[in-house]
Amino acid sequence: MLEIMAVSALTAFITAVGNGAAGEMGKQLVVSTGALTRRTLGRETPLPRTQEERESLAAQLHARMEHDPQQAAEWAALARSLPEQVEGLRLDGGLPPAPRDFTNHKAVLRRVRREATRPAAGRPRVALLHGPPGIGTTSVALHLGATLLARFPDGRFYVDMRDGAGEGGLGSSVVLLRLLRAMGVEPDQLPATEAGRERLYRRLVDGRRVLVVVDHVSSPAQVRGLVPATPDAFLLVVVSGRPFQLEAERVEVAPLTDRHAAKLVRSTAGKQASAQLGPHMKELLERCAGNALALRSRTVCLLNEAGPEQELATAPAGTDPLRDMVRQICGGVRPEVKRLCQLTALVGLPSIDAGLAAAAALTAPGEAARMLAEAAEARLVDALGDGRYRYRPQVRRHLADAAAIELGIAECAAGVRRVLDALLARVLHAAHAALPQSWRTEPAPENGETSRGEAQGVAVLAAELGNVVRAVSVADEYGHTTTSLRLARALWPLQLKAGYWDEVLPALLVAVRCAEDGDADPRTAGALQFQLAHCLGEMGRMDDAEAAALAAVASERAAGHLRGEASSVELLGLMNLHRWQYEQAHERFVESERLYRQIGSGQEGAADLPRALALSARHQGRALRGTGDLAQAQRLLESAAEFFAAQGEAYNQGRALTDLAETLHDAGQNAVALAKVAEAEQLLPPQAVPHLQYLAALRLRCEVAAG
Repeated sequence: MLEIMAVSALTAFITAVGNGAAGEMGKQLVVSTGALTRRTLGRETPLPRTQEERESLAAQLHARMEHDPQQAAEWAALARSLPEQVEGLRLDGGLPPAPRDFTNHKAVLRRVRREATRPAAGRPRVALLHGPPGIGTTSVALHLGATLLARFPDGRFYVDMRDGAGEGGLGSSVVLLRLLRAMGVEPDQLPATEAGRERLYRRLVDGRRVLVVVDHVSSPAQVRGLVPATPDAFLLVVVSGRPFQLEAERVEVAPLTDRHAAKLVRSTAGKQASAQLGPHMKELLERCAGNALALRSRTVCLLNEAGPEQELATAPAGTDPLRDMVRQICGGVRPEVKRLCQLTALVGLPSIDAGLAAAAALTAPGEAARMLAEAAEARLVDALGDGRYRYRPQVRRHLADAAAIELGIAECAAGVRRVLDALLARVLHAAHAALPQSWRTEPAPENGETSRGEAQGVAVLAAELGNVVRAVSVADEYGHTTTSLRLARALWPLQLKAGYWDEVLPALLVAVRCAEDGDADPRTAGALQFQLAHCLGEMGRMDDAEAAALAAVASERAAGHLRGEASSVELLGLMNLHRWQYEQAHERFVESERLYRQIGSGQEGAADLPRALALSARHQGRALRGTGDLAQAQRLLESAAEFFAAQGEAYNQGRALTDLAETLHDAGQNAVALAKVAEAEQLLPPQAVPHLQYLAALRLRCEVAAG
């Protein structure tokens, strides 16, 4: 007798599907699960959204399966279509090396170690390490990670949130995303929704002895989902600034004592150079007030060619050791280096390179590279590798404040504009290279740095993503509305081809608000609303996605842009499809086709019309499969597969054949379905692992049904 899936197993399967099984095959599984749910219950059932709804649906399905062995077998086979679970962890989770000249903080280390090693007693092990900027919170965390290697043999993982755009920093979903990447989870195994990511994170750390360090956290919401439920995991939250409310052991990193501050100075200077600092040590310690960053940086300045006596004489003391440090460093570098740093600091990009710095300072890229290297040697910027640099937040703030006073508003505004324009030209080239045939990307501009090929275009966009997100807001703040909107639109290839939905979202929210509140033309507004809807839909935020897609339809209609309106209606249909609303999905796909067919010869989009209609036929076939109209679904999917075969589009042909095989399987034509599975497998390259695995599971479903 066939063993029926338990209600708990069904609930777990439906939960995994609803939380966003990863990638295109995850979406395929969502549609197939909805279709089987309808066949089992005999009615359309929307995708459950709460745990209570999932448990209720699982109970209803289980009750039907008890009287239908064939349905029970089908559900058991479908459950095997879930992507393979991530089992192992990458032991090297990106934890940087501990600083060589780590000094003192023994009491802090004892308190954190005590929290990390205490008996669990039903309480999660969490510590919140905090202190003023530059005081050494990160150094303490890294030193601790290095000394507790044996305590956490299953992995030590590090996520740095310093490049978070906006006042609230990166969202909790992005924190989970970065942590899972650090743990070695492949892109095609990453759940799309935050709830799915949290479930995966908890499963991965369950029963394992792991250390998780999250640095430069700005709000408790970013890390609450990471608090471990397993007794052997330890979460270390690092805050550069004032602490916030979190159920954790709060440990403050205090300023260094004079004795240990002097030790740090001597370690930084070296034995031979330390003798030069002896007469000035007392004043140096007073100025730096135990701040480790200020001590290191000012020591380097004091040992330059000007000599310690002159440096101390020309650096007025203040109440902020970091501000005094920046002032002193700026006095020791060339004026043009100082100006370059001030202008680039104004924009506040997460990273800069010679190209962007050259635009800011109106100099050649080679000279800008030399100036950035000089700034790094003086510790105004930190080198990231590959010619990129970044500012520490407090250093950047002091540089920007000084720029407005020393350079004047006009020069500051012009410098910001030049950086924005240089970044825009770079990402427009990259976006066009990544999607050269797409009507949603602008033509490549005549100026700027070109990208060669789709792969390089995507790589450049990914490298500049944090900069673009920040620049969208900066452009809006400075009144450069058009630049802000164009920057956001250039991110489309990252959404479509690389899955950077969480990271792109802040830029799209700003750009859509800017477009809706300003005087942007309706076509531009519609394009951005479409991008926002797509992004939110991929993240599983369907209600928000639908609202954005409806706004896109209205904007494109107002612009008289048929292709944009049809595409937006089609997106609404896909949202219905993934929510198991098959009748409504079909209606929207039919409406989208009607709009496409209004595009006349010679009009924009006419050349792409046959392909658009083939995609529409595929979508209609998928929706009709969900409604149970399998004969019409089969005809539409066959026509779509034939079109893509004639065009040589193996990728889309393989997707249409997969849909067709599932439809034939639903209709009981398993022998024919198996032939379509084999045909699809022949079209796919070996690297299309998720699709090939899904086809293997579909083959098993067909074989089980065929007996």
